[in-house]
Amino acid sequence: MTIEIIIFIASILFGILLYWRESKSNKIYKFFNKLFYSKELQMKDDSKKGFLYQQSFLMRLVYIGVLFLIGVLVLRLIIPIDMYTIQLFIASISGTLIGTYLANFVFKSSEVMDEKGDSLFDAVKDTVDKGKDFIKDLETKDTKAVQEAKKEIKEEPKTPKKSARQRLKDKGHL
Repeated sequence: MTIEIIIFIASILFGILLYWRESKSNKIYKFFNKLFYSKELQMKDDSKKGFLYQQSFLMRLVYIGVLFLIGVLVLRLIIPIDMYTIQLFIASISGTLIGTYLANFVFKSSEVMDEKGDSLFDAVKDTVDKGKDFIKDLETKDTKAVQEAKKEIKEEPKTPKKSARQRLKDKGHL
């Protein structure tokens, strides 16, 4: 169980590293794109799309699965001992996928912070100010409610009226 956890965490870091590397340069993806597609179907030179970067979930899963299958085959050729089990294979693929999405989240949030850093600070400041105003309103409403309750307590309690049954008994109808 511990080797699976270690491989899972290592594969998360590996996924982050792969995503970061591919966000900087996608030369390998462009090479395979030029190799497999005709000139009309090839991706544009300014496109940043890669095996993991700006890909959908299914394509990321396929590319990562193929990468680890190749890795397992190479490992089996180098070390003929059955070392790589299904659990480790699944842990490494899922960890790498999680790592790519984690890296994507970090990159997107840093871009948003860079673009809207000042407006985000203003929005937080406005929210804090509104919260302070709301608390002040609650404090003033509480004092008004307490004062109204005190007025009601000071008033003399009214004598309870007789019930309909009591009035009928008084008239002799019951």
